[in-house]
Amino acid sequence: MRAFHGQMSDNQPIRRTLAEKQKQLRDLRETLATMKSHTAPALRESVQKRIRQLESEVSAAPALRAGEKRPAPGGTAPGDRPRSPRRRPERGI
Repeated sequence: MRAFHGQMSDNQPIRRTLAEKQKQLRDLRETLATMKSHTAPALRESVQKRIRQLESEVSAAPALRAGEKRPAPGGTAPGDRPRSPRRRPERGI
């Protein structure tokens, strides 16, 4: 079965909102705190790396959000125009 454009199997990153990132950060910190002493060092390092990534994204988010709220010089925000509906790909039988 072939994937169509935009399907989750396209190996694209999952986009998360700021609230979802903050929740994931809390969960990862809790996971790191509850890890046993005999936990594999590679696993501990990967969790710490993801925590650092999320902290940088969350700290940069207010600056990005403030930039998005400003209207474009043309007077309308980029998301104000109506979107065209997506078409389903045609299947050949």
